[in-house]
Amino acid sequence: MADVTIYKQDASAAGSAELKDSVFKQTVNQSLLHESVVAYMANQRQGTRGTKTRGEVSGGGKKPWKQKHTGRARQGSIRATQWKGGGTVFGPQPRDFGITLNKKVRQNALRSALSLKASEGNLTVLDSFSLGAAKTKAVAEFLKKFKADGVKVVLVDEKLAEAVKLSVRNLPSMLATNASGVHPYHLLWADKVFITKGAVAKLEEVLG
Repeated sequence: MADVTIYKQDASAAGSAELKDSVFKQTVNQSLLHESVVAYMANQRQGTRGTKTRGEVSGGGKKPWKQKHTGRARQGSIRATQWKGGGTVFGPQPRDFGITLNKKVRQNALRSALSLKASEGNLTVLDSFSLGAAKTKAVAEFLKKFKADGVKVVLVDEKLAEAVKLSVRNLPSMLATNASGVHPYHLLWADKVFITKGAVAKLEEVLG
């Protein structure tokens, strides 16, 4: 087990803890991380874009001119695909881009992401993280104390308090999530990861 220092919100040491090797010291599987990120990004797509075929475009019910003896090419509808305002051929239609990964793949990918951040030295364990009220300034001061202002940060707590959620949402370079909602994509996106003792225990319970 790896021995790490636990910090308070003011960046002072609050003791030490041991992280399970089965969660935080695994061989990083690049293939699983890639698969997990691709699935995450695909699942963010709404898939709502769509075009109308000639049968869906309004109008065009009448033949524009008679079939023969006009000197022009025969036409059946002004909503045919070759006409301006006509239907689209093989255009995009609403669809589900979702990708489902099985449980073992998801868990192994998360272990790889946590192990990668721990091996890089970009994983900081906090005793706890709480705010008296929703205040973005308090979070910004916290980041300055850890010299994490100006970089992308993810905060993982066991249960995310509403005050923390509201305080972080105004910081474009910071994301706060709970232990059950953290995803390998979040960890790979971040330059620094802060995780509370409670979140560590929860992750070790699920992944260990």
